[in-house]
Amino acid sequence: MPFSVCIGAVFGRNTDPASAIKIIREIGFDAYEFWSWWDKDIENMKKAQLEAGLTPAALCTKFISLTDPDRRKDYLEGLKETIKAAGYLGCKTIISQVGAALPGVDRSRQHESIVNGLKVCAPYLEEAGMTLVIEPLNIAVDHPDYYLSTSAEAAEILEETDKPSVKMLFDVYHQQITEGDLIRNIQRYIPLIGHFHAAGNPGRDTILKGEINYPAVLEAIRETAYQEFVGLEYFPSPDKAESSLKEILNSVMKAAASPGPS
Repeated sequence: MPFSVCIGAVFGRNTDPASAIKIIREIGFDAYEFWSWWDKDIENMKKAQLEAGLTPAALCTKFISLTDPDRRKDYLEGLKETIKAAGYLGCKTIISQVGAALPGVDRSRQHESIVNGLKVCAPYLEEAGMTLVIEPLNIAVDHPDYYLSTSAEAAEILEETDKPSVKMLFDVYHQQITEGDLIRNIQRYIPLIGHFHAAGNPGRDTILKGEINYPAVLEAIRETAYQEFVGLEYFPSPDKAESSLKEILNSVMKAAASPGPS
């Protein structure tokens, strides 16, 4: 199971990414991811990445709405810039949110706008050999104004888009809050999933406690054909960033070494 460590979540938004990359390698992980590239020194990040031998698993495109067709040109320009930045780092997965729900606009029109926007983006992704993953978020706790919350509607959008360069980011934390039934939904939608995020619920400060049975969830992912990354996007207190990563890595290693049922 290849894991990546989300720098902004685990180490905090103001952490120097190059320093975090070094720490991630020292702890024993092989990949990292981060959110915004446009406010980072990506030349310095690439230098640190090459020195550490770390793989860049994912980064975000600019946070421009896909629900609003009037913003499509802006979204596409932001994506083009992101593809260039991702290519410089050697990153193959781009994370996208779809934007806030538009008040007074029928959901079917917003759904259609997302699909049409993704169809326009697909050729640029295909040319670059990259995948864009759209992310459902929970609207009950963290993102009350967001449009896309369920894996079912994300799957509908992707099936209507019908482009292999566009997939879903299945965030286990968000989907536990929104819909539960995690393993069945992962199995159902795995052909459409291009990236995972993991954090515990409630708390979101590790994956080792809370109501989500991560050993079972990760084993269910292992049993599918999925071969991409599971991003650790949890939020420990600043003084526990390194120790929490070590605990997770040790837990994963122990699970991998444990014999299966006879």
